[in-house]
Amino acid sequence: MPRDNDCERNVALSQREISCLRWLARGKLSWEMGKIMNISENTVNFISKMRCESSVRPAGFRRSL
Repeated sequence: MPRDNDCERNVALSQREISCLRWLARGKLSWEMGKIMNISENTVNFISKMRCESSVRPAGFRRSL
């Protein structure tokens, strides 16, 4: 069975993106993460949307329901 090389690409994340994704995985809301990280809620939403709804998802990242 052929492998899909798109699944094998490495993606570099900034420290801010990593921190945002960790808080998101812990169930924090956008406004809470903004306060914790001292950034705007809009920035949090941008990072979350860019990294979690794109075809490039961080390895092992699952959204909790």
